[in-house]
Amino acid sequence: MFPRRPLGIPSVSEAGNRRGSRAWDESDVRIRPNKKGTRPRTKNRPAYDDAVTGRIVTVDRGRYTAVVDEDTADERLIVAARARELRRSAVVAGDLVALVGDLSGGPDSLARLVRVEERRTVLRRSADDSDPIERVVVANADQLVIVVAAANPEPRTGFIDRALVAAYDAGIAPLLCITKADIRDPAELLANYEHLDLRVIISGTATDTAGIEATSDDGASARLSHPAVDALRQELDGQVSVLLGHSGVGKSTMVNALTGSTRATGGVNAVTGRGRHTSSSAIALKAADSSPGTWIIDTPGIRSFGLAHVEADRILSAFPDLEPGTERCERGCKHDDRAVDCGLDGWVAEGSAGESGPVRLASLRRLLSAGMSEARAQAMDVKELGTQ
Repeated sequence: MFPRRPLGIPSVSEAGNRRGSRAWDESDVRIRPNKKGTRPRTKNRPAYDDAVTGRIVTVDRGRYTAVVDEDTADERLIVAARARELRRSAVVAGDLVALVGDLSGGPDSLARLVRVEERRTVLRRSADDSDPIERVVVANADQLVIVVAAANPEPRTGFIDRALVAAYDAGIAPLLCITKADIRDPAELLANYEHLDLRVIISGTATDTAGIEATSDDGASARLSHPAVDALRQELDGQVSVLLGHSGVGKSTMVNALTGSTRATGGVNAVTGRGRHTSSSAIALKAADSSPGTWIIDTPGIRSFGLAHVEADRILSAFPDLEPGTERCERGCKHDDRAVDCGLDGWVAEGSAGESGPVRLASLRRLLSAGMSEARAQAMDVKELGTQ
């Protein structure tokens, strides 16, 4: 016996008669649309074989300016937005990228950045030595120009050492440029690096009678001598170079002299002794009167250069005058201030690292101690115990 139909609910046949002669079927069922879309998901991404390669010259609030058809009659700048699948990927000045869409470079045109090509070199830093997050500064650079002033602001060997470590770690050739040598003789500063294979250019010596003036707000000289600019232009020719330095050392003035641009310049705060920031983002500029492929990347003036991403043995490789002394160390020696019977102490004491050996060893140990957080030190201890 079939169950009795509740009162008020029509049968299928009655419903069909009310709607006409047709009975109910699956087409009468209403399905709410999926808010996330109804297209099936796929891991297959477009190859973008027709994409055009461009070089990123600057990044500004989610918009990427790139140069395409470089060193040809059709060379132009285009603005691009990053494709959705690249939102978690860092794109920085110097990157070579694949671009599709509107590549005309006209007003209000917008291309799409769909791929970041493999990088030859990557210059990284962290916010400080305890920050595990790496920050890419620039990509595909051939050399790092470390710009410091002989005085005003005071040169800091710690900053130079950190920049050297970052350059060696990235496989980038370092070059040290010292400005404002007319204020103070940089000989004492250079003594710390006499045992390194480090190229040095000095600007503003007492024998320089003419140069490119860039007087600071407090009246201190920031002159770049013509011989120094010519030497720099020769060293940078045909290379992608990134300039790194504190604010107020004359870096932007140097960029203007080499590229013909008009980057803002600034002086040094008379109270803090620190430079004023004049650059807010990295930008790649073509060097004037140079070979094709000569790019200068100007970076914002920085006050910290963390090395949390660099391993201790790679930091040591940046001190080739000290590294041979580690052969005398016992297994597991960390070579820092807490190391017992470290072979570096005897190596320096006998003069094998030269007169600046003690200063260089102190600089190395500052880096090792600063970059070695407790968690990282414990991880290294565990790793060493596992190999014994």
